[in-house]
Amino acid sequence: MIAEKQMNATSRSQAFRYRSWMILTMVLNAIYLYWRVRYTLPIEYGVISIIAGVSLLVVEFLGALESLVHYFNMHRIENHPVPEVPLHLFPDVDIFIATYTEPIDLLYKTINGCKYLDYPDKSKVHIHLCDDGRRPEARQLAMEMGINYICREDNKGAKAGNLNNAMSVTSAPLIVTLDADMIPQHSFLMSCVPYFVDADLQNASREDGKKLRMGFVQTPQSFYNPDLFQFFLYSENRIPNEQDYFYKDVQVSRNRSNSVIYGGSNTMLSRAAIEDIGGFFEGAITEDFATGILLQKKGYVCYAINEVLASGLSPTDLPNLIQQRIRWARGCIQTGRKMHIIFSPELSFGQKANYWASVWYWYAPLKRLSYIMSPILFAVFGFMVIKCTLLEVLIFWLPMYISSNITLRMLSRGIRTTKWTSIYETVLFPFMLFPVLAEFFGISLKKFRVTKKERVRSEKATTVLYAIPFVLLAVLSVIGIINCTAMIFQSGTVSPIVVLFWLSVNLFNLVMALFFTLGRNFYRMSERVAAVVECRLGTNAHGVIHCETTDFSETGVALFLKKPTDIDENETVNLHLLTDRYSAKLKGRIVHVSAIPGGWKYAFLITDYGDSKSQYLQIVYDRVPTLPTDLKKAQGSYNDIRRNITRRTQGVFYQNRRYPRINMDETIHSDYGPVHLINFNYKYVVTDSPDLPNELYLHPVEGLALLCRYERDVQDGKKLYAVANYDDIHNNAEASRLLREWVDQILRKESVLGNKSMPSARSSDLALNILGAPQGQGGGLKQ
Repeated sequence: MIAEKQMNATSRSQAFRYRSWMILTMVLNAIYLYWRVRYTLPIEYGVISIIAGVSLLVVEFLGALESLVHYFNMHRIENHPVPEVPLHLFPDVDIFIATYTEPIDLLYKTINGCKYLDYPDKSKVHIHLCDDGRRPEARQLAMEMGINYICREDNKGAKAGNLNNAMSVTSAPLIVTLDADMIPQHSFLMSCVPYFVDADLQNASREDGKKLRMGFVQTPQSFYNPDLFQFFLYSENRIPNEQDYFYKDVQVSRNRSNSVIYGGSNTMLSRAAIEDIGGFFEGAITEDFATGILLQKKGYVCYAINEVLASGLSPTDLPNLIQQRIRWARGCIQTGRKMHIIFSPELSFGQKANYWASVWYWYAPLKRLSYIMSPILFAVFGFMVIKCTLLEVLIFWLPMYISSNITLRMLSRGIRTTKWTSIYETVLFPFMLFPVLAEFFGISLKKFRVTKKERVRSEKATTVLYAIPFVLLAVLSVIGIINCTAMIFQSGTVSPIVVLFWLSVNLFNLVMALFFTLGRNFYRMSERVAAVVECRLGTNAHGVIHCETTDFSETGVALFLKKPTDIDENETVNLHLLTDRYSAKLKGRIVHVSAIPGGWKYAFLITDYGDSKSQYLQIVYDRVPTLPTDLKKAQGSYNDIRRNITRRTQGVFYQNRRYPRINMDETIHSDYGPVHLINFNYKYVVTDSPDLPNELYLHPVEGLALLCRYERDVQDGKKLYAVANYDDIHNNAEASRLLREWVDQILRKESVLGNKSMPSARSSDLALNILGAPQGQGGGLKQ
């Protein structure tokens, strides 16, 4: 009871803080906009100044309205917890996996996830592969995986037509729509169906006019691979996915006005509701956006929840990202026009405001162009855009700016900041500007290309031509900064410092956009999941070793071992991964070993899935992605620039070490006399003892002899010797036991002494690569 009271008090305090900042930001925005309209328009400075000044004011005004809509929604989010309902009431569910040209292996993972969905009666779950590509290989896949295959003679209505065709040959009262790459978690149905069952139970005691009519439940569209902003800007461990703000904050905040946007995938819908509006809307290239509006016009209640229940693949190159965003922008603007959002009597004021904000959001290219060009027009070309003094800026603009930044970060729960919003918009605005203008004037797309969903590409995603607009704008910004600096010194006043700050912020965004267009090499064949899973490692020399994973992917598994272990690089090992739901028995071979804090990381390439491929894929993907969910690790702008420069200029360095290098400071007996060892990795030893023969026997412990043959000299008088009788020792149980005991003895002694030979986070990265480990390009594990 005490804990509950404390939680309620904390909740009330948080709500008060959110509401206070929202109100303060609204008031400061209103004051700022009044000042802008009343005093700052450069009416007397000529036509160009008037056009630029009015344009900037318009985008500021509309942008402020959009922000205030979001702030009002997010200051008090209405979450709808999953209702508790009788399991025997769960109805039949049709799962539509819409596909056109997606790779078969991508479809396999999505279907596989669907087959492992929890449900009280699994015979009520009907999985349908809705193939608009009419591909024999897709039909074959459906047959092999025991699901229904649906196709049609044409592609009329695109994705919406595909879904409507699927509806015509199915009958379940609930429908799940999934994109081809979106892999559902096992709990997807159990988290969504109860909302519809609960509505039916409530409606049993309600009058006809007061019944709760459920339209859909939208879950977040999450991604298991870093999006391009995370990856290209070397921030996959520092910032969340760019779409998280929309799906986890904006969408859920729209519950209170029943204006949740249907996202097209990861959604459960009522068949009766879709039939009531005449099916999925086929008259727009964003059929999902339009379909959701039609449902809400009819009075259907639509929920958004922020629990991640399915994850997919985000675009892996800039052209596809641009294509995707152009389609979304044109589709939303087109739909807003067709749905008559502002003047529709079927939408409430709150719904109109939210859908207007959704449409206006896609005019961000115009807003970003105005924000970038306004200070350039003044500082480079001499045109007045805002007529004001430094004192006025400090009084009217600065408080609004600071308050807006704090409010956005606070209400988005650390997912979004003004800085990252500006970076996202800057990257995309040159490529979306003309399509958005075309759509504004009613020049609509009749057809569109589906965004490619393929596994991460290995080649460099270089897009030099895409950098041209950013280079030009950056050059103009630098010229403007130089001119403003000169103005300050020549005039003896600091008034131009405001424009100088504006130009500097824009230059930072442009530089980040340039980094983005430079791209980054993809080295992994598949995405890696950082998670701990129980594993039983079966080896020839050591039997079964109980351990845990550090990370894994579709193609490899990395394990944490407390002690260095002799595993032959040519040996096939058994990997048995176990969770509370899945068990996968795989075969693999060692490809990399490195020292990490507290032990050693052994990475294995999977060579054979056996009969466990479906279970193993579930271990990989039946989870919330392990990428960042907030900006806690994000750093300042200077560090963003420094990080990108550092990572782009440093050479690619791989240590393809397949054996654990054990650093030591040991003198042991040999048939030649005492020999001082620097390090040892089962196959090689390094010594700094002088005048040794080319071949000698080392006797680390009684009963064990290492036949060592000279390989080459290394740095500072050190010599590398190969253990010529490695195979004999490795395959002999008694010799292997003696070798393990010696290594354990060394590690215990070094641990007591606190020697640097113990594993550390830096030992594998900074120590000399003198045990025969190849270096250079392409030598690392592509996992």
